[in-house]
Amino acid sequence: MSDATRSNETSRREFLKASAAVAAGTALASAIATKAYAAPGDVLRVGLIGCGGRGSGAAPQALMADKNAKLVAMADAFSNRLESALDGLKKSKVGSQVAVDADHKFVGFDAYKKLIDSGVDVVVLATSPHFRPMHLKACIDAGKHVFCEKPVAVDGPGVRSVLATTEEAKKKNLCIVSGLCWRYHKPKSETIARCQDGAIGDIHTMQCTYNTGGLWVAPKKPEWSEMEWQMRNWLYFTWLSGDFIVEQHIHSLDKAPWVMKDEYPVKVTANGGRQVRTGKEYGHIYDHFNTVYEFKNGAKCFASCRQMPNCDGDVTDYFWGTKGMCDVFGHRITGEKAWQYNGPQNDMYQTEHDELFAAIRAGKTINNGEYMAKSTLMAIMGRMAAYTGKTITWEQALNSKEDLSPPKYEWCDIPVPPVAMPGITKFV
Repeated sequence: MSDATRSNETSRREFLKASAAVAAGTALASAIATKAYAAPGDVLRVGLIGCGGRGSGAAPQALMADKNAKLVAMADAFSNRLESALDGLKKSKVGSQVAVDADHKFVGFDAYKKLIDSGVDVVVLATSPHFRPMHLKACIDAGKHVFCEKPVAVDGPGVRSVLATTEEAKKKNLCIVSGLCWRYHKPKSETIARCQDGAIGDIHTMQCTYNTGGLWVAPKKPEWSEMEWQMRNWLYFTWLSGDFIVEQHIHSLDKAPWVMKDEYPVKVTANGGRQVRTGKEYGHIYDHFNTVYEFKNGAKCFASCRQMPNCDGDVTDYFWGTKGMCDVFGHRITGEKAWQYNGPQNDMYQTEHDELFAAIRAGKTINNGEYMAKSTLMAIMGRMAAYTGKTITWEQALNSKEDLSPPKYEWCDIPVPPVAMPGITKFV
């Protein structure tokens, strides 16, 4: 084991140990405070971890889901981002449900522990994906219900952690609702349900495409350390985002196992690269991927994604079977059992939270943990295949020893990893 690897593993162990210590130290308080069931008039206290764009959107959706929910605590690595989000929330239509006191604003790498220990009932996890496994574990250890944004990890150890935490949540009857929002979209849910019931016969081919333009960049300031620069530009660093095949394309990839009744691919072959987005400001991630996933029955999913400015966009999914074809975004089936969805539309982002809070009120449990972890792994194995130029199996990816954690969580200088080179970069 190299010094760097040993340091990484020690760092992760220290974080998990710290999380466990916090959970143990507040076990009694958590048992009293957590509402596995909440009567209609009870206040559900919500905490937000990660106050960027997604967190600022998820928090009001959580509050709109329940008139007796209140946002009482916020945590972020950066105080300016927390204050900006809080100011916006106070001015929004759910402003009357925002009650975050000065002593419930937590900043820094350990802010999540302080928020979890502050008496919240429900936690919204919306940080960059790297932190999701440790944050989710700390929440479930402390007995909190969770809305968990996608993806839920960036490497194999992270996925294994989330799968273990998912099992703990089941034992405690705690809810975990995933940010894989298309599963909460009524038209797509009905469309895929019909495919699962055989409307297009035996599925043999899938095509999933997620081609978009470029995204934002936060120019580096002289006072920022390398760690701060990377975290403020988390999209462009694999240890933080998993690369965009994991951070964004997961939405498309998740539909393939979904339609296959949550069966996941056995292997993947891929290519990708960094053709346009080559400047230092874009870190070291790729700007395009093309992947071919193969399932146990021989069915294949051809998936591609691209983030390049000034190019045509395409976000579509199609499934072909022995009796017809499904246009997922068109909510349409052609062939022997032709069908077109004509039912109600819904705001899937809101529905996620509506169902979470309704379940808590009813004393029911929603646990999306297994599919959110496995769909994350599906995306990670696609990245691994493209980075290495090798065909990667499901078991290889799941049992990978590659831990992308930094040596330490401090505002220090950390190197930017080299751009992965297929045929040179090794699978770990």
